[in-house]
Amino acid sequence: MEYNTQKNKLQLPEYGRIIQQLVERCKELPSKEERSEMAMGIIDFMGQRNPQLRDEENYKHKLWDHLFILADYDLDVDSPYPFPTREQLAERPKRMEYPKLQGDFKFYGKSILQLIEKAIELEQGDEKEALIEVIANNMKKSYNVYNKEHVTDDVIFRHLKELSENRLDLTGIDTLEKSKIYYTTNNNNRNNNNRNQTNNRNQSNNKRRHNNNNNNHNKNRK
Repeated sequence: MEYNTQKNKLQLPEYGRIIQQLVERCKELPSKEERSEMAMGIIDFMGQRNPQLRDEENYKHKLWDHLFILADYDLDVDSPYPFPTREQLAERPKRMEYPKLQGDFKFYGKSILQLIEKAIELEQGDEKEALIEVIANNMKKSYNVYNKEHVTDDVIFRHLKELSENRLDLTGIDTLEKSKIYYTTNNNNRNNNNRNQTNNRNQSNNKRRHNNNNNNHNKNRK
């Protein structure tokens, strides 16, 4: 009886012993034409055994890479893709550069910086003013969520100036139709207050009706 420990090492265990043996048999064929033909058959078999790979981009290329790994980087066949080397696969991926926000404004997010750059590029006009309104609204919402406290318009304008490196300076403008810029936020707060007031009135009315009903019931009992 032959144990797995006595057999050749599986280069990619997820493909199993059968495919590993087929690859080893392919390497032993005398002509390149025969090896190439069998390699194509092995690739099809590998795709059938691992259908989940078909959902990935360039899955055929990946199968050919896996075939070469299964052959321990020693397989002379005609391939539609260049085979990888040991060094290429052993190379560690480069460290990803994460976006950095200026100062202590990480809670605003990368998208705010992108919108600011877009606003700076725009010519003066309605489109630029509308984009600044969007930026200011989102900055104020992000600040309130992160810091759990109310923030004044002046603070948002100061942060906007710093994030834009003084290219969008609204700190010296007193009006700038602040009611328009923060209309959505203020309007939402106003609606919430109205709903709260309505709920309180309804609760008071319900309580008053309940007391009246109790009084009438007590009178009737007497």
